[in-house]
Amino acid sequence: MLDLLRNELENKKVLLLGFGREGQSSYRLIRRILPDLPLTIADANETIREHELLKGDPFVKFSLGNNYLESLTGFDRILKSPGISLKNIQEEFSAGTITSQTDLFLRYYAPQVLGVTGTKGKSTTSTLIHHILKLSGRDALLLGNIGRPAFDLVDEINKDSIVVFELSSHQLEYLTRAPHIAVLLNLFEEHLDAYSSFIDYQLAKINIARYQSAGDYFIYNEDDERIRERIQEMKLHATALPFSGNHLLKNGCYREEDHLVFTSGGQTEKILDLKRKIRLKGEHNLLNIMAAVNVCKVIGVENEIIAEGVTSFRGLEHRIEYVGEYNRIHFYNDSIATIPEACMEAVKALGNVDTLILGGFDRGVDYSGLARFLSGTSVRNLIFTGDAGRRILHEIRDIKKPDQTPYLVSRFDDFLEIAMNVTNPGSICLLSPAAASYDEFLNFEMRGKRFKELVRGWKMEDGSQSSEVG
Repeated sequence: MLDLLRNELENKKVLLLGFGREGQSSYRLIRRILPDLPLTIADANETIREHELLKGDPFVKFSLGNNYLESLTGFDRILKSPGISLKNIQEEFSAGTITSQTDLFLRYYAPQVLGVTGTKGKSTTSTLIHHILKLSGRDALLLGNIGRPAFDLVDEINKDSIVVFELSSHQLEYLTRAPHIAVLLNLFEEHLDAYSSFIDYQLAKINIARYQSAGDYFIYNEDDERIRERIQEMKLHATALPFSGNHLLKNGCYREEDHLVFTSGGQTEKILDLKRKIRLKGEHNLLNIMAAVNVCKVIGVENEIIAEGVTSFRGLEHRIEYVGEYNRIHFYNDSIATIPEACMEAVKALGNVDTLILGGFDRGVDYSGLARFLSGTSVRNLIFTGDAGRRILHEIRDIKKPDQTPYLVSRFDDFLEIAMNVTNPGSICLLSPAAASYDEFLNFEMRGKRFKELVRGWKMEDGSQSSEVG
């Protein structure tokens, strides 16, 4: 990997586009092998020139502030961080100019990489796969969009390592090589603020299959119409292995009555008895489990280990996470639900949701389907926040049921007093926003942590604190 990076960057004019967690990771590895390479760092944050990591480096120049995207020409290589959108950039970049940590990492380690993407479920699925592989005794590493940048793991990877790499659309956008095993879970409307169109977002996602080679595996959701459309437009080089919750398959994982089964080459095996206790709730998570089954069968994990791994997996923080029982109300944190489909799945998975907290930063997503769905549920109390909440409220105002009451709050923290007063004892109050968090929070994790902090800190009218049960 170090030799590849040296050959790629040595004697080149190099721009680090973005200096967040991944940009800093790239800087550290570059300086390890090319300590004197002239670098330019471009970022909106003007305080970066004072960053501790850069002190004493005479070979760094800066392009900082609001206009940092106006000086991207004149470089041989641009290492772009995932969070930066180039949709409004007018310059045309020559082939190979823009690369990324993800692309460089895959160009070296692709045969050992298992990549997971999708609009929703990729964190859960990546972590579940990693959990099963560790249970089976494999040397499995988890990285990417879910946590550590790829370059930070270079020293931990050996020839037997399996790298489980959670990949966002931003990481996939400028690929030239895809993972040996690629998983595409679903395609829903999201990140429309970062792409010129929904189709552009889908095309970025499908790169996980586009740049695979013969001998690779592409695992995908056969039930997703958009995925099927994108596949039909391209030539797959990898072996396709679908999963489905709706119908039988000649190859892949599907549901047959109360079991998940896997079929290949005319042989069908029962993998998981669905009557067993599974902590991952909902049909959407059943599809995530099917994807994990396909992956593990390709790798050669024993059926018993797969079943044990699925049933012992506890899920992720902020994804239908049980917070506790307070004031005789069950609170669930689903802050990671930033699109309507994720919110709908959470409501269906839990049942008995009496109060739902929705809204946040408005990215222009279509909320009409969510409004129709909610008007047909037994959710009585709808608490809306942020610009997205106002728009969802507008969508549902005329179609809600008579017993459904909307509440609009001016800031996120104001949900709690309403929820405590209106939620029926014994039922659920669910945070599942169907929107991004950027209006009041840096990310969905901070929103979820604030939700838990407020709920657990609730004081009764008599001054006593409600206790957690369960």
